[in-house]
Amino acid sequence: MIQDMIVILDLGSSENTRIARDIRALGVYSEIYPHDIGAEELKNLPGVRGVIVNGGENNVIDGVAIDASAEVYNCGLPMLVVNHKSAHRAMDLENWPEDTQKVLSDFLDKCGAQHNWNMENFIADQIELIRQQVGDQKVLLALSGGVDSSVVAALLLRAIGDQLTCVHVNHGLLRKGEAEQVVNVFRREMGANLVYVDAVDRFLDKLAGVSDPEQKRKIIGAEFIRVFEEEARKLEGITFLAQGTIYPDIVESGTKTAKMVKSHHNVGGLPEDLNFKLVEPLKMLFKDEVRACGVALGLPHDMVYRQPFPGPGLGVRCLGAITRERLEIVRESDAILREIFKEHGLEGKVWQYFTVVPDFKSVGVRDHARSFEYPVIVRAVNTIDAMTATIECLPWPVLNEITSRILSEVKGCNRVLYDMSPKPVATIEWE
Repeated sequence: MIQDMIVILDLGSSENTRIARDIRALGVYSEIYPHDIGAEELKNLPGVRGVIVNGGENNVIDGVAIDASAEVYNCGLPMLVVNHKSAHRAMDLENWPEDTQKVLSDFLDKCGAQHNWNMENFIADQIELIRQQVGDQKVLLALSGGVDSSVVAALLLRAIGDQLTCVHVNHGLLRKGEAEQVVNVFRREMGANLVYVDAVDRFLDKLAGVSDPEQKRKIIGAEFIRVFEEEARKLEGITFLAQGTIYPDIVESGTKTAKMVKSHHNVGGLPEDLNFKLVEPLKMLFKDEVRACGVALGLPHDMVYRQPFPGPGLGVRCLGAITRERLEIVRESDAILREIFKEHGLEGKVWQYFTVVPDFKSVGVRDHARSFEYPVIVRAVNTIDAMTATIECLPWPVLNEITSRILSEVKGCNRVLYDMSPKPVATIEWE
């Protein structure tokens, strides 16, 4: 069943994702498309019932005024134009965004959109779309074991079964014990075809001496693809690559009307000579929606609500040029942090928490002698959709315990710091 959809045309507003989420909260599906989409392409989008043109304050990107085409404005679909100063302006919404919900609800009624968007219907639609796209071909899934790729795995297993082969690559940038856990859960509990690849030395050798975070992400992304290509050659009929791409990944990697925050290895890091067709069933979902999808698919609670983990792994938490010494400090301190959060009942309360180790040292005192070691930075944030984030106010005794254990149990560090920066201005990850 194709669900009704409201299209948001992006003319540079920072409110587009919020409007899309507000529409979905009203039970109607919504997607964001660039302002220069053609009228015929727009009208032919599956289930499209109406269009919102959202231009923000000035409709100017890099000094150039932008607008949808006259053909789009006259395409015959119901249209709502917000904060838009072109000659095509349809209505004046002085109280936007205060009256957002009422304005959107009235517009959905005008469009005749059915309020039937929910996770069960989304899953049914995606299963049908996956089957149409893949046919009888085989799919290779980049399975990190994180929430996004785990949900994709469950969705693909339901859609195409044994046509799916999962590849879990240990690139040396995983959390403590994570590779073993992924293999156990997906092979034994979910019955997936899982190929385990030990590529630790290969990745770390490629990353040696590379300090720029964007370059690190691109190296990791490109090397991932090469590993998958090599594994695909060992199999027969692999033509598709599945990824756990979600909408915040696309937004942060840059669009026609939004500057890049940081490229994600599964978006900006993909090589131009990619030899696979991509299967990305979650690419228009926000993080909380991905979790809801996982629950609807019957995944275990601890898997769906596990700590988010970036595709480049600890590579973007070992700041600057990666060394094995600092990588081990990150891994061990992160394990201690997660253990303490679980002991104090914070595991399900705080959305994401992790440690970061920068590429500089500070003077300290250890065993009655001068030490020159690395600091460990602790970060704990709360968010709904990963687009904004606030800081968790940890109790002082918990911070003391974290500090004491890291300094006494992790070799090579002599300071523990707590990051108090929200998103924005900071991003959740440091790189």
